Amino acid sequence: MSRMRPAPSRTSQLLHGVLDVCLLAVVADEPAYGYEMTRRLEERGLGTARQGSIYPAVARLERSGLLESFAQAGNGGPPRKYYRLTDAGQRALVDWSSEWVAARTAVDSVLGTRKREA
Repeated sequence: MSRMRPAPSRTSQLLHGVLDVCLLAVVADEPAYGYEMTRRLEERGLGTARQGSIYPAVARLERSGLLESFAQAGNGGPPRKYYRLTDAGQRALVDWSSEWVAARTAVDSVLGTRKREA
């Protein structure tokens, strides 16, 4: 029996579920603009995140009061729209990070049990 690989859409679905917390994490230490967020995600191993999915998530986080934007002059170009965490965003990052650890631990447990049963 050949091994089946998860469909790319499964990865996209998983990413969609954790993209918000990942975006908060990449701006937690230093504000960033959209493309820079994508680059930071890629540097940290989340290369499947694309700008097309980043911008709607950033807008949603800003509407929710977890991110705030500000303009900053670019290198010789027009000002860029940067984002930083709000106090509520910082609290959400801490809470969501804890929830992620608990969920990951539970899933790892289930997958580990499944491997032992096979």
